[in-house]
Amino acid sequence: MVLKETNFCMDINFNKNEDHNKLLLSELKKRLVNVKLGGGKSRIEKHQAKGKMTARERIDYLLDPKRDSIEIAAFAGDGMYEEHGGCPSGGVVVKMGYVKGKQCIVVANDATVKAGAWFPITGKKNLRAQEIAIENRLPIIYLVDSAGVYLPMQDEIFPDKEHFGRIFRNNAVMSSMGIPQIAAVMGSCVAGGAYLPIMSDEALIVDKTGSIFLAGSYLVKAAIGEQIDNETLGGATTHCEISGVTDYKSKDDKDALDTIKNLMDKMGAFDKAGYDRAKAVKPLENPEDIYGILPRSRKDQYDMLEIIKRLVDNSDFEQYKEGYGKTILTGYARIEGWAVGIVANQRKVVKTKKGEMQFGGVIYSDSADKATRFIANCNQKKIPLVFLQDVTGFMVGSKSEHGGIIKDGAKMVNAVSNSVVPKFTIVIGNSYGAGNYAMCGKAYDPRLIAAWPSAELAVMSGNSAAKVLLQIEKASLKKKGEEISEKKEEELFNSIKERYDAQVSPYYAAARIWTDGVINPLDTRTWISMGIEAANHAPIEKPFNLGVIQV
Repeated sequence: MVLKETNFCMDINFNKNEDHNKLLLSELKKRLVNVKLGGGKSRIEKHQAKGKMTARERIDYLLDPKRDSIEIAAFAGDGMYEEHGGCPSGGVVVKMGYVKGKQCIVVANDATVKAGAWFPITGKKNLRAQEIAIENRLPIIYLVDSAGVYLPMQDEIFPDKEHFGRIFRNNAVMSSMGIPQIAAVMGSCVAGGAYLPIMSDEALIVDKTGSIFLAGSYLVKAAIGEQIDNETLGGATTHCEISGVTDYKSKDDKDALDTIKNLMDKMGAFDKAGYDRAKAVKPLENPEDIYGILPRSRKDQYDMLEIIKRLVDNSDFEQYKEGYGKTILTGYARIEGWAVGIVANQRKVVKTKKGEMQFGGVIYSDSADKATRFIANCNQKKIPLVFLQDVTGFMVGSKSEHGGIIKDGAKMVNAVSNSVVPKFTIVIGNSYGAGNYAMCGKAYDPRLIAAWPSAELAVMSGNSAAKVLLQIEKASLKKKGEEISEKKEEELFNSIKERYDAQVSPYYAAARIWTDGVINPLDTRTWISMGIEAANHAPIEKPFNLGVIQV
């Protein structure tokens, strides 16, 4: 690799950064390997012994080879439900890819994880997949192989608005919107879950391995005394030849997947939103330099402009209001040919025209004002927005408060909230407090949101939070008449910080689907490009309107 810096000390720093970030990347790859094992090798072998493909094998066979695909929420459930044996990847695999050249979402239950049973995070992940399909008018394919709700946690998955039942409501809504839905029953499909394939537009079932019924044979016998086997009750022959519940009978998994390919192949064209795309060009600057530019410590400064140059086509970035509001970079570029407007936190200390110094990663009044105007411009010109987060929050103190930082921050939040063009968020480093909101965090409906392994998401940094929490703990103990020695205080601080640091990890956020995944920085262009291509399926239906704001 050719280093851009000529100063030897800077070269050493570049190499240290590179080593650190590549170790983080190595950890990401190891975690992904573990996730892809689902319920483990032994359960995979048992599953395959039944003549069935695994969830990932089914998706790999279905998607067009040699075409890009991205996995949504691969780390869902990571480190959660350990007392129940865990739920790798939320017990369901979700990918955005192409079938017969048609971009779509594929959702496949992983029957090696608790027989594909639905944990609370499984429901959240399925709803996220449907949300992506709805927002982008993308066809969605369900590969069903599930034992239904995980009963020990039924109270956390069954009755609420964003629980299991919302899935079927979304089936109905998507059908009315004209979003194609195809479901293949490739294993169990029981109780309430039986409605999912039947509320899809077309349903397939695999002979001898697929089954659909509201109640299995044991429950039927207990409820009404009828003696019947599951195949006769709800197998492929029953539903294709007697009940008419399913539309296609398949001899095995591959036959079912081939049928889906044939159905997708006949699908007509869609109305386009009309986002501008030119011929894709690789960045002029080496994208792998990102590993050396991004600092090891989240406290350290760096030039976000150098990151942008390694993400955009031909490294060409046309800055908007370059000399104003310097702690946010705004400007136009292309990513894989798609025109984008970029809003990025500048992480180096900058000097204003008045000679004042501004901290990198902090949003000041002028930078919030600039971002608001830029977001409005992108909406006016129908240009998708990309947010690159490395933000510690808004500037505090009397000078900022008297200058109206709350008002200016509110304007930026308003613009992000009411934006009608698709938004995409990449969490590069810090994502703290209200900065997360203003820079289009999960609550502000980005079409896709991903984090790099270097990301941290929290109200504040682990160090700052630990200091605050330590003071509260000390005050509590003092009220009880307890005195804390310096050693005890240090131990208490480290304990609090360790616990808090675990919560700011990008994997903690990804496990709870606060982001759609932790990704290799070099995959960022693919995520944004596929995201905009998906968004191009959904024409904008309402005008951009900021509503009432304090000028």
